[in-house]
Amino acid sequence: MSKGTNIRMWHRTVFVLLMMIVAGFGAVVFNLVRLQIVEGETLKMRAVDNQVKDTVLTAQRGTIYDQNLKILAQSATVWQVVLEPAYITDKNRDVIAAGLSEILGLDKETILKHSKKKTYYDVIKRKVESSVKDQIVAFKDKNDITNGIRLIEDYKRYYPYGTLASTILGFTGTDSQGLSGIEAEYDSELTGVSGKLVTAKNAIGTDMQYDYEQEVPAQDGHSLVLTIDEVVQHILEKNLAEGLADNNVQNRGCAIIMNVKTGAIIAMAVKGDFDPNDPFTIADKTQADAIAKMTDGAEKTQAIQKAQQAQWRNKCVSDTYQPGSVFKMITGASAMEENLVSENTQFSCPGYLKVGDRIIHDWRRSGFGSLTFAQGICKSSNVVFMKVGQLLGPDLFFKYFDAFGFTSKTGIDLPGESRSLYYTASQLKPVELATSAFGQSFTITPIQMVTACAAVANGGYLVHPHVVDRILDSVGNIVKTAETSPKRQVISEDTSKRISAILQQDATSGTASSGYIPGYRIAGKTGTSEKQEIKTSKEYIASYCGFAPADDPRIAMLVFYDEPHGSSYYGSQVAGPVFLKTMSEVLPYLGVEPVYTEEEMAKLDAQTPSVTGMTVAQAKNKIFQNGLTSQFYGSGEKVVSQVPEPGKSIPKGGQVVLFTDEQSASKTVAVPDLVGLTLAQANERASAVGINLSITGAALSGTANTISKLQDVPAGTKVSPGTVVTVSFIETSHVE
Repeated sequence: MSKGTNIRMWHRTVFVLLMMIVAGFGAVVFNLVRLQIVEGETLKMRAVDNQVKDTVLTAQRGTIYDQNLKILAQSATVWQVVLEPAYITDKNRDVIAAGLSEILGLDKETILKHSKKKTYYDVIKRKVESSVKDQIVAFKDKNDITNGIRLIEDYKRYYPYGTLASTILGFTGTDSQGLSGIEAEYDSELTGVSGKLVTAKNAIGTDMQYDYEQEVPAQDGHSLVLTIDEVVQHILEKNLAEGLADNNVQNRGCAIIMNVKTGAIIAMAVKGDFDPNDPFTIADKTQADAIAKMTDGAEKTQAIQKAQQAQWRNKCVSDTYQPGSVFKMITGASAMEENLVSENTQFSCPGYLKVGDRIIHDWRRSGFGSLTFAQGICKSSNVVFMKVGQLLGPDLFFKYFDAFGFTSKTGIDLPGESRSLYYTASQLKPVELATSAFGQSFTITPIQMVTACAAVANGGYLVHPHVVDRILDSVGNIVKTAETSPKRQVISEDTSKRISAILQQDATSGTASSGYIPGYRIAGKTGTSEKQEIKTSKEYIASYCGFAPADDPRIAMLVFYDEPHGSSYYGSQVAGPVFLKTMSEVLPYLGVEPVYTEEEMAKLDAQTPSVTGMTVAQAKNKIFQNGLTSQFYGSGEKVVSQVPEPGKSIPKGGQVVLFTDEQSASKTVAVPDLVGLTLAQANERASAVGINLSITGAALSGTANTISKLQDVPAGTKVSPGTVVTVSFIETSHVE
């Protein structure tokens, strides 16, 4: 190889080396430019993400109060138990796992696996009560554990009254999100804004050489003050549940009490319901036991879900039904407003009416003969109301159907409100108009019916039903108040007063007399409607809708039972007694003073005089002067106790039992079964064992053919002689 060739090869080698060096440095320079200039911010943010850890701080969910600021739903402090694996060493790993396993009831091996994760933050248990948290703190102190276990404040929802108003309140999920009821409807108001705990860490999660921790506080949610009165709600639920059992109701019952002037819902109940503290457990024991016996996994899961959805469903707003005869108050008010009928307009009722080519029978097939419009309401004649429907015609009937709010949702602030199904004016052919006039052929919701009833009562104004009165911020300032202005006036005040007077007459001596309460001027209407959607068997809905006082209404109430399978399915006999019992407790609580007629005054119970400490002769004389009789037990000379107690109500002519020594004061008798009897039979049974009988309902109104339906002290209960047992009576000749 020549010298020239060597030089050229050397030049090529140097050139290649130079090119490689340039290429290498170029790549380095290129990557430096890319990393520092092009991707610098992205990589910087990624580094920060690796070094800075965010821990969510849960906001406290707002409290839900009743109208008197009693707590119905509240979030209490609980804790998240968090492992910090980067701080846990082999020296204390087993101690931590064993200790937490015992305190939290978790598997030790599972905790050990969590402790070995390459992470800073690992939640091992949520919603831990403060008592458990205190055990963990004591465990850390005892074992000198400063790092590795962290406790972060969290919140858990509590419902202190259990099942009370559960279908109104709803419940929250594990993430504190509202899943039903008020909790879901006002979730954004109640939830608040979560905070953050920002901490700087190195790549494996331990503290860096500098200390950085910043807390962004959570903003607590707003609180709600409901229109619900806890006392009234308790009364309503108690009586509704009793009626459910007494009438063997198959498909739950519901009831609503509304302020007729503002639309405020004072109480709303559904039975059977659930406990929002444990909403996923099937509350109906019979149903739960049946599901537990299922072996097919898919079938069982489906059955559980169906049962849960059913018990969460608010029947008052989500179910629709044919109202039946309670709707006659709407048809009647509409016709009176149009001056098509007056109280004394005459009608003839042969027991049926031929409409087109169809014969539609009255509930009383023999008919009522000649009767006035007012009598048509009180006797609940379907024939009279089919004729009233004909007088109105399709256009006017639909005009008022729409005006009373039946063509649209009420807009109540609860989730799941259903829409009604109905015939428009052009669809109301003669048969559809005839049946619609007495409350069949269309479906509405219970909340629509009670809202329309309130309009009949309050001077004709359609109100906006609502369950939230006001929203408060975290320090108690009012953020928002409910709208209580009426939507529109449907009928005149004159029509309202006149139809109310007729409905009061109905509740006194007509088909609605099972709801009669002396002194309280009840106005009401019963309803019994067949469920047309069930083809295999006949099922009914029994209801009672009314208001009080009739001359100055304050509250309206609807009681509704779906598929009663007891001794009767008629509204007067199933829903009426529950309406009566509830109103008789609620009206005095609300401060409504009774105003008695002379006839009612004559029948009023007397007040028991105080005779304790008197001699037998003195006591006997004083009791006689109060129009009562007396019965003595014991061998003492003076009265040591008495039943009923001083000041208690006792039927006129009733018996005060006096005890003259301590031994006699312990005497008891068994309360007899007083249901299903005439007034005379009930009195006889009560007298035979020495208890007093107080009567309510149809028997007090002077109505003939009454029978006892409910007693407030169960048969077989041991009580002192002289105890007053209240029995409600219904009229058997009225079966509407």
